[in-house]
Amino acid sequence: MTVKTRFAPSPTGYLHVGGARTALYSWLYAKKHQGDFVLRIEDTDRERSTEESVAAIFEGMEWLMLGHDEGPFYQTQRFDRYKEQIEHLLEEGKAYRCYCSKERLEKLREEQQANKQNIGYDGHCRNLSADEQDTSKPHVIRFKNPLEGKVVFNDLIKGEIAVSNSELDDLIIARTDGTPTYNFTVVVDDLDMGISHVIRGDDHVNNTPRQINMIEALGSEVPKYAHVPMILGEDGKRLSKRHGAVGVMQYRDQGYLPQAVLNYLVRLGWSHGDQEVFSVEEMIEHFDLKDVNRAPSAFNTEKLNWLNQHYMKSLPAEEVLKHLQWHIDQAGLELSQGPDIKKLIPAMAERVKTLKELVLAVQYFYQDYEEFDAKAAKKHLRPVAREPLELAKKKLSEQSEWSAEQLHALVSATAEELELGMGKVGMPLRVAVTGSGMSPDLGITLEWIGKERVIKRIDMALEFIAEREAQS
Repeated sequence: MTVKTRFAPSPTGYLHVGGARTALYSWLYAKKHQGDFVLRIEDTDRERSTEESVAAIFEGMEWLMLGHDEGPFYQTQRFDRYKEQIEHLLEEGKAYRCYCSKERLEKLREEQQANKQNIGYDGHCRNLSADEQDTSKPHVIRFKNPLEGKVVFNDLIKGEIAVSNSELDDLIIARTDGTPTYNFTVVVDDLDMGISHVIRGDDHVNNTPRQINMIEALGSEVPKYAHVPMILGEDGKRLSKRHGAVGVMQYRDQGYLPQAVLNYLVRLGWSHGDQEVFSVEEMIEHFDLKDVNRAPSAFNTEKLNWLNQHYMKSLPAEEVLKHLQWHIDQAGLELSQGPDIKKLIPAMAERVKTLKELVLAVQYFYQDYEEFDAKAAKKHLRPVAREPLELAKKKLSEQSEWSAEQLHALVSATAEELELGMGKVGMPLRVAVTGSGMSPDLGITLEWIGKERVIKRIDMALEFIAEREAQS
């Protein structure tokens, strides 16, 4: 059997984390079995579907590097096909026209609630004769669900699920205006597109028995189903906007690499032994639906940060730069006057968790600052630091070979000459030339900032110390 999976989002908002994980699982399953992955846009909700949301879905899928083999298909372009299949069911007596008024249905619902019965349509129009029907009157079309027996299917994640047909009412498959409903369009699409495995969120579990009955009524083979448990926030409640970023591109904006997000998402409900870090190739090799957890998974930002830092450190600098460039542009950082940014990436990745933090952390290599970090300056730019800075400035001004090794030796020589510990010289100097207390090795930092800027910034620090002395 040829494996074919699909991701079928509704374009009513951004590509959220749960949808992205579903897309990833579907994509991985197809790739593992040398199958095809289909992208389908379920845009029949005309009031809520927008072009902006479609664009956001495409952008998120592209950023996550989840390319599709077929599509994108749009349901709004397939209305003729749905109408054809509805007519087919009507002709075979597997669907019928329902003329019940809104008032009757509301009264029925109230009675069922009062009697504590299952809420659903009572089949009032199910067996109307041709004489009792008038197609010129407003009506919907309902699927004639079997009255006896039960639907049994083996969910590839949840195991066997059985639902009695007596619990399922006759679902509307075409509205009064003739437009098809979600459950029916999904069935026709999955059959026409040859979908072998439907991998989706477990909020669709209740739809599956209804869809299976419709598939069988159309005389087609039922695909395999796998329903993925929901994602919870760190507080144990369903993941939502109150937990922070839930849209995939928000993670891009916050400085996460797509490799880290993919790695995090694949592990958010699936495992392969104790392995935490997976390349895409390893995901494809090891992924199996039987290893997906049945219980919901809780989002853990700390773990995502750890993964992101891992990829910032381990990926080639050129690859990280592809994604860092967006943040550089957002910050308006000009890189022409300063070191090659590819040198800084592995050095600074040890000290930050996100690309956004990395851009902030490297700014002092490329542009001057107007003030020092208050906490770092209060601790290290004290009057006692004036003499070490003055001697370091003198030695640096006379230094002809501007290399990290030589500059590190120069700082050590300054400390020895003043009979001070390395920290008493190195930390004031680091704060003076970077504006804060965080940087790579001091010799490397001095080399990359450059001689002219180093001298200028030491002078700025000495002025700061002098003002501090004057105020005391």
